[in-house]
Amino acid sequence: MSQSPSQPASPSPAKPPTTVMVVDDHELIRNGLAGVFDLQPDMRVVATAGGVQEALALYARARPQVVVTDLQLQDGTGLDVVRALRRTEEQLGLVVLTMHSGDDQIFAAMEAGASGFVGKDAPSDEVVKAARTAVVSPRSFTCAGLMGAMMRRGTTESSRLTDREQEVLVLLADGLGAGQIGAQLYMSESTAKSHIARIYQKLGAQNRAQALVTAMRMGLLSSVAPPR
Repeated sequence: MSQSPSQPASPSPAKPPTTVMVVDDHELIRNGLAGVFDLQPDMRVVATAGGVQEALALYARARPQVVVTDLQLQDGTGLDVVRALRRTEEQLGLVVLTMHSGDDQIFAAMEAGASGFVGKDAPSDEVVKAARTAVVSPRSFTCAGLMGAMMRRGTTESSRLTDREQEVLVLLADGLGAGQIGAQLYMSESTAKSHIARIYQKLGAQNRAQALVTAMRMGLLSSVAPPR
């Protein structure tokens, strides 16, 4: 019985490029950065903007997968862009660029909901790398200086969690309430509530969800289960 010749496998369709919006109030920098992204075979710039309001309007039309924004803009800051977009876009990559990469700026970007933070003095491939990472993991936070900033913040006793508070934090992440935490750690419910209140204060959080997100970004938790 004769066999028909095997057919060559059809090539898999090419993955569409990641779409990017660049926001910077200096035209030369904005165009230069856009050119860097357009040179990448897996990326395509779909919009550029010079200010906050322009960026938000263009985002609504272009719907890029990642926004790379300078910190200082014509009518506000890149953090205004990050906060406004993060409120409705959980899966959007948001990268902040700045000439002033101090600890305060790093933590402000992290708390605003940025996916990454890069100094403008970094090589252009670091900016591209941060954008690629932001698309894959938009709710993480990557920054070359984060570890040092965390260590400096950790030297302040008032912001460091005690061993007991760390235990309570882990149980909070597991979805336990104050009564359940108290029972598991052999303490009263009121004591558990006191620990929870101090954790919120140290993390600058108003509720469990904020505390868990901040703790995860600070490296205090490896992962967070959705609150029950």
